Amino acid sequence: MDIKEYFARISYQGSHNKPDLATMSDIFQHHIRAVPFENLSIHCGESIELDLEATYNKIVRKKRGGWCMENNYLLSWVLKTLGYDVTLLGAKVYIIELDAYPDDIDHLLLQVKLDGKSYIVDGGFGMAYQLWEPMELVAGTDQPQTPGVFRFQEESGTWYLDKVKRKQLVLNPSTSASQDVENEVCRRVYLFTLQPRDIEEFRGCNAQLQTAPDSLFVTKSICSLQTADGVRALVGWKLTEIKYNYRDNMDLVEIRMLADEEILKTLKEKFNVTLEKKFVPVNTSRWSLF
Repeated sequence: MDIKEYFARISYQGSHNKPDLATMSDIFQHHIRAVPFENLSIHCGESIELDLEATYNKIVRKKRGGWCMENNYLLSWVLKTLGYDVTLLGAKVYIIELDAYPDDIDHLLLQVKLDGKSYIVDGGFGMAYQLWEPMELVAGTDQPQTPGVFRFQEESGTWYLDKVKRKQLVLNPSTSASQDVENEVCRRVYLFTLQPRDIEEFRGCNAQLQTAPDSLFVTKSICSLQTADGVRALVGWKLTEIKYNYRDNMDLVEIRMLADEEILKTLKEKFNVTLEKKFVPVNTSRWSLF
């Protein structure tokens, strides 16, 4: 595990001698702009392993991305190496179509204690709900970030993350999401508790999410990457590019359907991802990712 090799992967050239909030935020932002949130392995016939060495090799050396249990597990190692106090937490991601949270944890995130405060660090959510900065763990306080306003609510030891959405200017609305989703003002993202977790506790959901026929990650091939001013995502054959706060508290959304022969070129040019095995795009569920 070579911290300098990781920094080269995310193009980070700042200092890392002092484990403070500014350094953590800077490393975090470099990570989410260099490492995609993606599940392409599932659609290339590869398994996703919960092994730190395998994850490091995939993300750092092969310049791939990963989902929450890869991105955040790797980030936990990076931050611990730099002297941060890091705890793994488990979350349940809100399913808008069911208006419910799952019974079991299906998301890995990090709690970092620093200078008497706690922060949530989550570099593995992707799409338009990806945090751009660590969030201080305080309830009921709006925490504006470039993607929108995030906030935590807390009830009897359970924490809820919400995002207040901006209006969207969709250039080609015929290919966009449903009107209900577009008219949302606030989206629930996930709930979690502060119970410390061990990576072993995620092995069940790591296997379930890549094999269950109704899993979002089985029914959709996903690759998303944060950019300097927004986010881009390839879901199946649909390429969505969002520019945040384009004008008057409005996001600019551009959507394009790709042909089969454009897929691999787009992954390389837009996400810096090169796949070793044959990739089969999928987008068969109606679950909303935006």
